[in-house]
Amino acid sequence: MSERDVAGLLAESGVFEGLSDEQLEWIAGCGQIAPLAAGEMLFQEGEESNAFYLLRHGTVALELYIPGRGPVIVSTHGAGELVGWSWLFPPYRWHLDARITEAGSAIVFDGACLRGKAESDHDLGFELMKRFAAQMVERLQETRLQILDVYGRAATG
Repeated sequence: MSERDVAGLLAESGVFEGLSDEQLEWIAGCGQIAPLAAGEMLFQEGEESNAFYLLRHGTVALELYIPGRGPVIVSTHGAGELVGWSWLFPPYRWHLDARITEAGSAIVFDGACLRGKAESDHDLGFELMKRFAAQMVERLQETRLQILDVYGRAATG
């Protein structure tokens, strides 16, 4: 699939809505389509993080390993969602595990490539940061609701 094809997929994604054609082409230059096989790990906590994923099909579970309990699913993500933001912040290490729970495909982006482009084009960098910050706030709110649900049940149960 060509850069132009990837740029077209990005334009259809709500995450990248409103970016100029030039910005979409720049981002697409760092991405490629990849298959996702159920059961495989996208990444593991502590590993170097130089990628992020825009899911096209399938699902990915973010997991936290808890000693004595094993992996616990923190959240599950599907088509149209971004997975991974550790590529944005030093020391560029994953903080969770990501397991593919349903086969599909994703656009995989080279984080180092995009960091370089964002450094040379601060408008692009700002647009990327706004989009990733919105994703982070949404995930934090989801986590907050999960915690309230867990502790709310524990207090009444």
